[in-house]
Amino acid sequence: MVGSVEGTHRSPPHSNGPVHYSNGVEEKLDELRRLLGKSEGDLLKIVGIGAGAWGSAFAALLQDAYGHFRDKVQIRIWRRPGRSVDRFTAEHLFEVINSREDVLRRLIQRCAYLKYVEARLGDRTLFADEILRDGFCLNMIDTPLCPLKVVTNLQEAVWDADIVVNGLPSTETREVFEEISRYWKERIRVPIIISLAKGIEAALDPVPRIITPTQMISHATGVPIENILYLGGPNIASEIYNKEYANARICGPDKWRKPLAKFLRQPHFIVWDNSDLVTHEVMGGLKNVYAIGAGMVAALTNESATSKSVYFAHCTSEMIFITHLLAEEPEKLAGPLLADTYVTLLKGRNAWYGQMLAKGELSLDMGDSIKGKGTIQGVSAVDAFYELLSESSLSVLHPEENKPVAPVELCPILKTLYKILIKRELPTKAILQALRDETMYDPRERIEMGQSHAFYRPSLLGQP
Repeated sequence: MVGSVEGTHRSPPHSNGPVHYSNGVEEKLDELRRLLGKSEGDLLKIVGIGAGAWGSAFAALLQDAYGHFRDKVQIRIWRRPGRSVDRFTAEHLFEVINSREDVLRRLIQRCAYLKYVEARLGDRTLFADEILRDGFCLNMIDTPLCPLKVVTNLQEAVWDADIVVNGLPSTETREVFEEISRYWKERIRVPIIISLAKGIEAALDPVPRIITPTQMISHATGVPIENILYLGGPNIASEIYNKEYANARICGPDKWRKPLAKFLRQPHFIVWDNSDLVTHEVMGGLKNVYAIGAGMVAALTNESATSKSVYFAHCTSEMIFITHLLAEEPEKLAGPLLADTYVTLLKGRNAWYGQMLAKGELSLDMGDSIKGKGTIQGVSAVDAFYELLSESSLSVLHPEENKPVAPVELCPILKTLYKILIKRELPTKAILQALRDETMYDPRERIEMGQSHAFYRPSLLGQP
């Protein structure tokens, strides 16, 4: 096999800020190794697929916590080779390096500083996989990570991995895991997959249904859904890596979610477990949809707290309504699930994208892959949810007009976002007009409609 893996010459554990290892860290690692049947000398192999902000930060969290147990665990991350770093980003990266004494010393010790000087002067082109080895994620330049072991050959990365962490956007998940499936044909032991992806696809044939990233992975690889989990929560990657307190939920079957929650838990990153994979994964996609609108509202109203709270009430009622179409008893929008929605509407890249559109600093013609931010997953999710919920075969009874209507007719914010982002029929300010529509329901009424179970459509998740 051909590929490149550059070993991490690990600098002292304090090179990216203080890291305190508790006495229980090695015990947690040993416990997971035993559960996976690892013998002495047989490394537990963990690989992250995709090197966006959260995927890179997640791999770095694991590396910081467990990477020094080199005889027990190997943590690597895969990203595609060949992505060059533009001159402006190289100049900014040089400023970041020189503003952090710990990072500067680390690069000098690794004999890696000179290439950043040359890139700053325009005498050298840096590449994304190259700087990731030194702890710099292209989508999160301002937050240096620990050095990472980077693999650019996908087969080499995954063929014997015990745990695979999907850090890809939902729009890329299927394609990459279809390629991965070719390398797993002769595997004896089925890997565990943890998906961080937040987004969905809609399939309209033979019946309208949602396809989540965990389903994409299972369909592409043949890995049973019992071995695939979803991790989500109020996670701004840079803040979590800088050890701001956060919590998350890992969702999936009992066998794996409880030991993995224990393994992933750190003093500043509390991981709980939950069995409701469907609600959490769908909400992960939905929050990106409504975050774009939240950004628009914030920009158009000069950060009006009142307008943003009105938007929050209406968009969460639509989210609850939609999840009740998909699951008979979905997890309540509370705890980490609500917090994840809140922080995404407040600060995530989708909210930023909505703000930039409303301010005129970005245009829809620029696409949904933005330099320095990565893929804006909410755009494709708007399209998917609208197309799915506008299907007449899913019609529900309108509570006032007493006639069948497509579910999307009860979701005016989703309809407006579709007309702004996908059809491009309306300007961004139309989101405010949707909020100020005098005929709009009290959000409580929409929630009660969903909770009545009259709208539950199991076929949306491919269930009979």
